[in-house]
Amino acid sequence: MSNFTKWHLTLIIISCASLGHALECYVCTDQEGNRDKCLNTIKTCEQGQDICLTEIKWGSTPYWSQGAKKQFYVSKKCATKRECERLQRGNMPDCTHIWYQDWKCSSCCQGDRCNYYVISGGNERKIHSGIFAITVLMSLLSASSVYEAFSRRKVVDSTQESILARVLSTLDLTALGIGSTLGVGVYVLAGSVAKCHAGPAVIISFAIAAIASMFAGLCYAEFGARVPRAGSAYIYSYVTMGEFVAFLMGWTLILEYVIGSASVVRALSTYVDVLFNDSMKNSFESVMPINVDSLSSYPDFFALAVTLIFSAALAFGAKESSMANNIFTLVNLSVVLFVIIAGSFKADINNWKTEPTCGDCKDCSVCSHCKSGQGGFMPYELSGIITGAATCFYGFIGFDCVATTGEEAKNPQKSIPIAIIASLTIVFFAYFGVSVVLTTVLPFYEQNAKAPFPHMFTVIGWDWAKWFVTIGAISGLCASLLGSMFPLPRVIYAMASDGLVFKWMGNINSRFHTPIMGTLSAGLLTGALATIFELEPLVNMMSICTLLTYSIVAACVLILRYEESEAYEKKGDRNPRTFIFTVKQLVSANKLNHSTKLTAQIVTALVCCYVIFCICTAILLSRYITEIGEGRVLFVVPLAILVVALVFTLSFIYFQPVSDKKLSFSVPLVPFLPGFSILINIYLMFTLDANTWIRFSVWMAIGLGVYFFYGMWHSNIRQKKLPPRLTDNDKDKNNVFSPIT
Repeated sequence: MSNFTKWHLTLIIISCASLGHALECYVCTDQEGNRDKCLNTIKTCEQGQDICLTEIKWGSTPYWSQGAKKQFYVSKKCATKRECERLQRGNMPDCTHIWYQDWKCSSCCQGDRCNYYVISGGNERKIHSGIFAITVLMSLLSASSVYEAFSRRKVVDSTQESILARVLSTLDLTALGIGSTLGVGVYVLAGSVAKCHAGPAVIISFAIAAIASMFAGLCYAEFGARVPRAGSAYIYSYVTMGEFVAFLMGWTLILEYVIGSASVVRALSTYVDVLFNDSMKNSFESVMPINVDSLSSYPDFFALAVTLIFSAALAFGAKESSMANNIFTLVNLSVVLFVIIAGSFKADINNWKTEPTCGDCKDCSVCSHCKSGQGGFMPYELSGIITGAATCFYGFIGFDCVATTGEEAKNPQKSIPIAIIASLTIVFFAYFGVSVVLTTVLPFYEQNAKAPFPHMFTVIGWDWAKWFVTIGAISGLCASLLGSMFPLPRVIYAMASDGLVFKWMGNINSRFHTPIMGTLSAGLLTGALATIFELEPLVNMMSICTLLTYSIVAACVLILRYEESEAYEKKGDRNPRTFIFTVKQLVSANKLNHSTKLTAQIVTALVCCYVIFCICTAILLSRYITEIGEGRVLFVVPLAILVVALVFTLSFIYFQPVSDKKLSFSVPLVPFLPGFSILINIYLMFTLDANTWIRFSVWMAIGLGVYFFYGMWHSNIRQKKLPPRLTDNDKDKNNVFSPIT
C-alpha cells in the first residue's frame, strides 16, 4: 500500500491494541490515496476460483513502461472459493498477515471488492508488555516472510570500486594490528598474571592464548581474502549468515569498539594523571563530584578531550591517522625491546625455582586471592596456567580491526591475511619476551601487578629507565586508542550504507574520503562513556563482545568452505533428498566429487549442532569443573558424551566435499581448527560473570528495537537498491563472492 505499508500497519496494530480500540484494515478503489494503485491491479481467475489473496509489493509491474519509478502495488492471486472462505474465517480475528482476504464488503467500499476486516473486542485485547508488542510485530509477517527477511544475504563484488581511499599498505595494516593489540596488556598484563595466576609459567599461558587467538586470526584472514569490504565481521556475516545475524554482529562490534576505545582512553588519562600525583582527579572531584554507584567519582574531561582529538585526526583521513599510528607503534615496540634487552642483563634463571615464604606476598590486594602458590616454575599448577591463559587471551584482542580496512587497503586479499598473522606473531613474541624478563629479574611474588616495568627498574636501581618506559606506555596507549577507534566508524559506515542504521551516519566526505559523521558520532559516544565510567566496568564488557564475534566468524568459515560449488550450481542439484541418501552422505558414502546444495545444507545443520554441543560443554566445564575433577559420574559421563558428539560432528563435516572457490588465503585444518576456536571462545564466554551478561543483553535488546523498527524496513536489499546478482561468467571473471542460496 502506498500510504499503509506493512511498517505503518505494524504501528497501527500495536498502538490500537494498546489503547483497546477496534482496528480496521482495508484497501479499496475509492479509498483516498489508493485509487490509482488498485485500478492498476489486473487479475483474471479460472472458473470456480476467486481473487482472495492480495500481496503488497514494491517495484514496477509488467504492465508499466520500462524504467518507471518503483512504488508499492497490489498483486492479486487466485484460490478456490472454499479456500477463500476458510482464509476469511481464519484471519478475521486479527489483522496481522501479509496476505489479505478479498471479499464483498458491507461498508468502506460501498459493496465494491476490497480487503477489509475488523478486530473487535479491543478492550479485551490490550497489550500490557513490550514483549507481546514484538510478538504482534513479528506476526504481521508470515513465517516464510520472517525467514526471508532474516536470511537476506548481500552479494559483494570484490572488484567494485570503493568510494573510500585505498592508501593503506601491508606495513600500515600490520602496524595497526600491533598498535591496537599491544597496548595496555604489555604494560600491565604480564606482571599481573605472573603474580596472581601462573607465576613463571605465564609464558605458557601466553602461548596458549596466542594459539587460541591465532585460530581466530586465521578465520579473520580468510574472510579478509573473501570479502575485502569495510565492516569486518559484520559484512562477513551479511554475505553468509543473513541480514539478521549480520545486524546482531554489527551491533555487537559497535559495543566492542566503543567500550574498547573508552577503556583505553580512560587508562591513558589515569596513567597521565599518576605522573602528576593525581592532580586532575583531585581537582575534578573537588569541583564536580559524581556520587552515583558504578560511575566514576568525577567527570574525566581529559579523556573526553583526547577522544575528540583522536576522532578529528581519524576524520581527516586514513593515511594521516595511519602515519601517526605507525609512529606510536614504533615507539611502543622500541620500549618493549628496550625492556627485554635491558632486563636480560639482570636476569637470573634461579628465580623460576624460588619458594615464597608467608611474608613474600606483597601488594596482593589487587588480586583475587592472597596466595603465592607453591613456588617453582608452576606455583599455581595447571589450573593457574589455564586461568592465566583466559586472562592473557584478552591481551590479544584488537587484531580484528585490520579486517575492517578492506576498502582502504591497496591489496586487501593479500594484505589483510598477512597483516593479521604478522601482528599476532609479533605481539606474542613481545609478550613472551617481557614475561621471561619480568619473572627472571624478580621472583613472581615480588611483581607489581599494576605497574610491573617501573617497579622492576626501581628494584634493580635503574630509576632513569622508568621515564623511558613511561613514554613507551603513553605511546602504546595512543596506538591502542587509534587501533580501537579506527574500525568503529567503518562498521557504522558499512551498516548505514546497507540501510540497517541511520543512513546519514554513512555519508562520505568528498574531500577526505572518510565517514566524518560516523567518526564524530562514534567519538562523542566513546568520549561520553570515558568521561563518566571507571575502567573496570568498561573492560568487563569487552570480553563477551569479542568472543561472540570470533565465534560467528569461525562458524562462517565452516559454512563457506562447504558451500555449493559454482560448477555444480550451474548444472543444478539433482541429488535425491531421501533420508537414506542424506544419512549415507554424512560419511561420504555417496561418493560426491563436488559440494552440492544438499551437502551445504548438511554442513549448516552440523555447524548448528556443533555450536549447541559447545554451549553444553562450556556450561559443564565452567560451572562444574570441581565435580569433574573429582571424578563424579553424574558430571563426567555427560562431558564424555558431549566430547564424543563434538568429535563426530566435526568428522561428519570433514567428510563433506568442499567448495571449488579459489582463495588467496585459506584456513588450514578445516573443520577442526575453526571448530576448536568456536569451543574455546564459547567456553571463555561462559566464564564471565552474570552482570556482564545482563549488560550485554540490555544492549542487544536496544539493538533489536533498532532493527525491527528501522533497519528491517530500510534495508537496501528490501528496497531493491543493491546491484543485481551477476552472471556466472561475471563471477568467474571478476572473482565475485557468491553467498549461499
